[in-house]
Amino acid sequence: MADIQAEYLACPIRHVVSRFGDKWSLLVLFLLNRSETGVLRFNEIRRFMTDCSQKMLSQTLKNLERSHLVHREVFPEVPPRVEYSLTDTGKSLMPALTALIAWGKEHFNEVVTD
Repeated sequence: MADIQAEYLACPIRHVVSRFGDKWSLLVLFLLNRSETGVLRFNEIRRFMTDCSQKMLSQTLKNLERSHLVHREVFPEVPPRVEYSLTDTGKSLMPALTALIAWGKEHFNEVVTD
């Protein structure tokens, strides 16, 4: 029994998905991926995610940056300009995320029920 729990706790999927599996992270990744330039500023992201608080969006972006999925670039201007984009690791996640979105659209009525 202890071996099963140790194996479960060490599971790579558990640790990796916990870094971006929440709804806000997935939305940020999706928005950055679909951006024409691949770059968005904080307020541009926030404009799309009106139900996400400023504090939660800030925490989400920091977490995605810490997980090496999002790159944050600060420009030395007044006021400072900060841009977010996907890293190569973040870009490599997009085919899986795109497939998940397609699956969600196809099975929405089956899965999302009250």
